[in-house]
Amino acid sequence: MAGFRGLARQVRDPLGDLALRRHSLRKCLEIFAPYGHRATWDHLCARHGIDPEDRAPDPERLMRALDELEEARAVWLAYEAGFAERRRREKHAGLRRPGAFDDWHRRTWGGHGVARCVDPGVHPTEPLAEVLRRLIAALGSGPGAACPVCGGVGIEWRREPAAGPVCTGCGITVPRPALTDRALARARPPRFARPTAAAA
Repeated sequence: MAGFRGLARQVRDPLGDLALRRHSLRKCLEIFAPYGHRATWDHLCARHGIDPEDRAPDPERLMRALDELEEARAVWLAYEAGFAERRRREKHAGLRRPGAFDDWHRRTWGGHGVARCVDPGVHPTEPLAEVLRRLIAALGSGPGAACPVCGGVGIEWRREPAAGPVCTGCGITVPRPALTDRALARARPPRFARPTAAAA
């Protein structure tokens, strides 16, 4: 399978068949899709005026969608490089096992589904790179009471496709380390709630 850069070259090829160029953009999403494949495709189509079913879309729109995806990927790759450097320092200092905070990073290695949207039609409207910057900044600054992407406090616990807190405003699955224990407890339905000291 071609890598992201090879697929991006195919999308940019002015002599390439439009259907192939569109297909190459879709293949890029198998490598890097912050909201998940379907939701990221829906986001790019909505932002750049591409009909999701059009097999030969306007090449300029395809290029703009690819530009947005590449900018977001650059943000993610910079984050991963910083993460790798931090882990090297921690290992050098004797901390061999990553902490619970790093569980989120391990589950999103490569940037696929870092801000997964359980409903492909509900996702943030801002550029992908901006969403990732907000998410990364929130994870670096410690947990908060609201969605790090849109600032909404409507967070619900969803069981499908995987259990977790989902923002009812922008649709992302909020990384647990980005939320305080109190925000997580508010989101959890009673049977998911952890027992309190009084109940134990």
